[in-house]
Amino acid sequence: MGDGQATRRRILDAAAEEFARYGIAGARVDRIAANAKANKAQLYAYYGNKDSLFDAVLTEHVEANLDLVPLTADDLPGYAVRLYDENVRRPELVRLVTWARLERTPTGDLFGEWEGHDKDKLAAIEAAQRDGHLVDTLAPIDLHSMVIALTMSWSAASITYAADQADEADLHERRREALSATVRRAFVP
Repeated sequence: MGDGQATRRRILDAAAEEFARYGIAGARVDRIAANAKANKAQLYAYYGNKDSLFDAVLTEHVEANLDLVPLTADDLPGYAVRLYDENVRRPELVRLVTWARLERTPTGDLFGEWEGHDKDKLAAIEAAQRDGHLVDTLAPIDLHSMVIALTMSWSAASITYAADQADEADLHERRREALSATVRRAFVP
């Protein structure tokens, strides 16, 4: 990795931590640059401004999550459990998405600017509904939204209890089993 690529990587990593902790408005470019061992001029040269840097960080984290946890419409309970595990393992994604919701897009599709972002997922859900693997009484977009909401039950954005990787293994397993059973009862005929 060249010096420029290494600097960009450090900036993205430092920015992810800063935005996850403080949000868009509370994040400080000087802290990001200092934590990245870069200077503000480099940061601005690479990303333009703080909002564009947030966009780059959010995009990177969302795309990584999509790669790590692909939707499996024929095994929706398993998908939900894998999302729970990823939310616990990488709480910064949940925090970044929550800040984007709070500070940028309070209503509507959070990722509406990413044209077709859920097209493949919704098509897979619709196909699973046609094949009898999922209930067909819900619109695919509503079913997907509810599954995502269930996986967030113990996430960093939870209003009741936020799970931590340090929680006891049996506690995580209890949550996984509850999540899997709930998704199965709600969405699998």
